[in-house]
Amino acid sequence: MRLKTSAGVLLLASVLAVAARAAKPTYGIDQAVALAQTQNPEIIIARKQVEAARGDLLSARSGYLPSVVSTGLLDKREYQQQTSLRKEDYNASVKLLQNVYTAGAVASQVAIARLNVEKQEYELQEVASRVAMDVRIAFNELLLNRAKVRVHEDSVRVLEEELKSQNERLGAGIVGTLNVQRAEVALGNERPELYNAQTQLKNSYLQLGELCGIAFEANAEEAPFEVAGELQVRSPQPDLVECLARADATRGVIKARENDIKIQDRQYTLDQSELRPQVQFFSGYEAYSERDPAVGPEFNHGYLVGVTANWHVFDGFATKGKLQATRARRDAATQGLEAARRSVAAEVRSAFFDFDQAARVLETETKSEQTADESLEIAKSNFAAGLGTQLDILQAATDVTRTRTTRLTAIYLHNVALARLARACGGSLEALAFNPPAKNEPKKEQRVSDIPQPPKKRTNR
Repeated sequence: MRLKTSAGVLLLASVLAVAARAAKPTYGIDQAVALAQTQNPEIIIARKQVEAARGDLLSARSGYLPSVVSTGLLDKREYQQQTSLRKEDYNASVKLLQNVYTAGAVASQVAIARLNVEKQEYELQEVASRVAMDVRIAFNELLLNRAKVRVHEDSVRVLEEELKSQNERLGAGIVGTLNVQRAEVALGNERPELYNAQTQLKNSYLQLGELCGIAFEANAEEAPFEVAGELQVRSPQPDLVECLARADATRGVIKARENDIKIQDRQYTLDQSELRPQVQFFSGYEAYSERDPAVGPEFNHGYLVGVTANWHVFDGFATKGKLQATRARRDAATQGLEAARRSVAAEVRSAFFDFDQAARVLETETKSEQTADESLEIAKSNFAAGLGTQLDILQAATDVTRTRTTRLTAIYLHNVALARLARACGGSLEALAFNPPAKNEPKKEQRVSDIPQPPKKRTNR
């Protein structure tokens, strides 16, 4: 009965563990990017700034609409010397005001507000593009670290088998103690690499969760989500000239700097309006008191209609100073636009060069991994035939682990360079495929399995 109870408990625990793993949401790279677009704090803040700019636009448009203003006054004098004037005095009015002529002030305010909305939308576009790039890089880094864990686990397993084999040979008197010690040293050197890869994998989950706005529980040992997919190689054929042209036409930072210049142009018109007349039409109703009984009754009321105008003939050079400051800000905005264009062009060139380098390194490392796998098999065959040593096998196994890890890193750097290039061009990864397949040829995404691959197993014991 105790055995049955224990078995039932273990079975229930395993079922619950499997259910808990199954309950975790699993994200692909595109799903992670979409999740970050809705939950990333920086993107949320940028959206709120767009909403604030739209509120300013609504406020600026109020200059075109009439406004209703009510005023009131009531006072009573406690004591006054000999006079026939009444002690109470009151006045109440409701007026409708409408701007008739503002010398372009309202139109400039509305234009500035509209340009600010567009600027904040471009800033949002830049933040969203950068976050998408960061998510893609973090996602590929997670896949890289997970693949490294598997490589090191495989290496540890091979070295454990080698140590077991050498212990058996030592017991049979075929080899000496040195062979066993070499196997132990090789296994001891590999296990820290596995521990480091496992730690890096946990940190990758944390970084990706932070970018996607996913909270981790305080006592959780595992991430509250899983990722799907493996490291994949995409092979678009971007052209540097077209990349530069695309970036100059679509990057939000360039468009935002262009809006800065337009805003200062509108601000100059707004500043000039200070020296021109402002005309308002008003209409309303007023009730007031007459203090002098000789003039008329105390209570008076009636409708009002009229025009008000004001004109700053001389304002102490205040407007001249504003115009000077606006011209300086416009010149600074022009320099900012040129600097942004140079910065974007340099970013595109750097990402393009990194992508080209990563593609060449990946091709080289793929061939190296094939050679390392073949060398390991040759070393094992030579050792079995008495033509090699155990040191040759250990060195070949270490080379296989190193070349596999290096190739995984090359795939990661290739994908990182591609993500950086896509962000620098202000587009998506699909937009970089400047040389699409023919109409009758189905579009195919190149995977790791499409390029020269080493054998799946390092040993055929």
